Amino acid sequence: MRFPAVLFDFDGTIVDSGAMILASFRHATRTVLEREIPDAELAAAVGGSTIHEQMRSFDPRRVDELVAVYRAHNTPLHDELEAFDGVADLLAGLRDEGRRLGIVTAKRRKTIELAFGVLDLEPYFDAVVTADDTTRHKPDPEPVREGLRRLDASPDEAAFVGDSPFDMGAGRAAGVFAIGVGWGGIHQELALREAGADVIVHSFEELRGVL
Repeated sequence: MRFPAVLFDFDGTIVDSGAMILASFRHATRTVLEREIPDAELAAAVGGSTIHEQMRSFDPRRVDELVAVYRAHNTPLHDELEAFDGVADLLAGLRDEGRRLGIVTAKRRKTIELAFGVLDLEPYFDAVVTADDTTRHKPDPEPVREGLRRLDASPDEAAFVGDSPFDMGAGRAAGVFAIGVGWGGIHQELALREAGADVIVHSFEELRGVL
């Protein structure tokens, strides 16, 4: 077994939430800032650090207002959240092989619990690290290291799977094998490569082969 421990990002990796997140960013910036920000600029902020830091990049003076409007728009959308096709089979197969699985996400605990309330995914994971669990956030390696600690895994026996350059940066800095996925719908593959992805995969079958 190449990687007995596997950490996953959540949005854009496990669940198909890219369009939902972009829509909420778009709504918040239009409502609060009353201006149009190109989708490419909005997408570049997704997945890094916390939602407060993401909003700070748009207007540091109105962060709290932007976050409040974003959450008011985004929270009800979780009722329609869907996992990517094939993800449950992948996770079940990895667990059957005896691997330890974890999530490392920029979401708050409250928000990840909303997702788990809609999707029956929580039983697959031995550890879930949210934005509430660390003082520093992706691309800093602290969240990945916390995931490793909870899985009782060393960096050389672990992989981190994610869809953003923040994931790739955090994984590389933590010393794990960084796997970028091409199905997230937000970040370009070039950004993943430039952030240090060891490999990029385009299907769960391909991911299973790498793992």
